[in-house]
Amino acid sequence: MIPREILKKIRQIELRTNRLVSETLAGQYHSVFKGQGMNFEEVREYQPGDEVRAIDWNVTARMNHPFVKKFVEERELTLMLLVDVSGSGLFGSGEQSKREMAAEIASVLAFSAIRNNDKVGLILFTEEVEKFIPPRKGRRHVLRVIREILFYEPKRRGTNLNLALEFLTRVTPHKAIAAVVSDFLGQNITTGALASTRRQSGMVLPQSLAQASFTALRQANRRHDVVAIQITDRYELELPPIGLLVLKDGETGEVVEVNAGDPRKREAFAQRQAKAQAELLRVFRSANIDSIQLRTDQPYGKALGRFFETREKRRLHG
Repeated sequence: MIPREILKKIRQIELRTNRLVSETLAGQYHSVFKGQGMNFEEVREYQPGDEVRAIDWNVTARMNHPFVKKFVEERELTLMLLVDVSGSGLFGSGEQSKREMAAEIASVLAFSAIRNNDKVGLILFTEEVEKFIPPRKGRRHVLRVIREILFYEPKRRGTNLNLALEFLTRVTPHKAIAAVVSDFLGQNITTGALASTRRQSGMVLPQSLAQASFTALRQANRRHDVVAIQITDRYELELPPIGLLVLKDGETGEVVEVNAGDPRKREAFAQRQAKAQAELLRVFRSANIDSIQLRTDQPYGKALGRFFETREKRRLHG
């Protein structure tokens, strides 16, 4: 029996995401993520404006009248959600932690997928693959996916993205949409938790993605349609001016003291993080991977909408 408070939390996420999916994103999802090919459906009489190359010459010869082949898109796709549940995901300086936001983003994508009759699967990973839910259809299945993202208790706290991508390749032989939801910050680099004398919570210090993960991303994108969805918190990008901070690594336990009351320290921190973010985007572009940057303190609807619009324009003019 699932506790009532868990069911309530899942239902709240479903209600928050349902309107966005219904009014906007389900249709955009269908346009942007196309099927793997076209299947022959039937022949029909030629009509002015039809593509001449679609004429079925055998039927035309038998009927002494032009007929064309009609094809329909092989629509069914698989959406694989690869969600980072490492220790750094517990941080949130506002109302939502990064992991809670990851559950909402996954909900939006998953409900868009099943409205288009696609399957949805889930891979939860830390420094190992923690849980795998094979792709299926249906609302109940999506609600289970949301529940696992929100409430699964990982065995490890570190991050190893390339292992998750290698696992994806093994369990998903056919081309799929692979949405990687992560802060992309735990690849053999410093991550952490923000602590003061009054409170303690997770905080990540982003730096460059490790070369091993870059290679794994590029290889996965050759077989699948990989989309990188980065979720960060504002205080991972700029320090709050509240005096002495103790930064505790949420994945390794390492502790560093920072004087956030010093404007020069805050400026240096912000510049370093901006440089790291720019490098991360360069890595995604080099691997030919589309990416979305989201923050826990900002609405995600417009960012998702812009992503779909940009991708649709590129598809139409590419």
